[in-house]
Amino acid sequence: MNILIAAFLIGVVAGLRAISAPAAVSWATRLGLLSLGGTWLGWLGYQWTPWIFTVAALGEIINDKLPNTPSRKVPPQFITRVLTGALSGAAIGTAHAATVAGALLGAGGAVVGTLGGAEFRGRLVRAIGGKDLPIALLEDCITVGSAILIVRFLL
Repeated sequence: MNILIAAFLIGVVAGLRAISAPAAVSWATRLGLLSLGGTWLGWLGYQWTPWIFTVAALGEIINDKLPNTPSRKVPPQFITRVLTGALSGAAIGTAHAATVAGALLGAGGAVVGTLGGAEFRGRLVRAIGGKDLPIALLEDCITVGSAILIVRFLL
């Protein structure tokens, strides 16, 4: 698959769960699937970086289920998703000499993932009678599964 498509798709993942995309990219770098050594994003492959992102991603997944968690579309959450999408897309792009294109596509993917994910989740919740937890868990599975597929099979 084209590397720019992968950058866009990892951005979509960031739109669903902000920290899952950089966690996946960090693991891909650490495991040698993504070559960022000697670049400005080489720190993504440091020994503890993937673990730190993984703990943060798990915290985000738990936090998403809490009743007072704000919408992903409010400015702080939306901006965070766009930034982590841009970072993750830039990492994929940097490994293939397309940093700026990767960052822009990652950011664009994050916008699509944020707005599309919110709409998808809302429609499914309404379709099953207002129960959010099962749909939130489904979204978690889609997010994590997609992130793994993108970094493992599409790079």
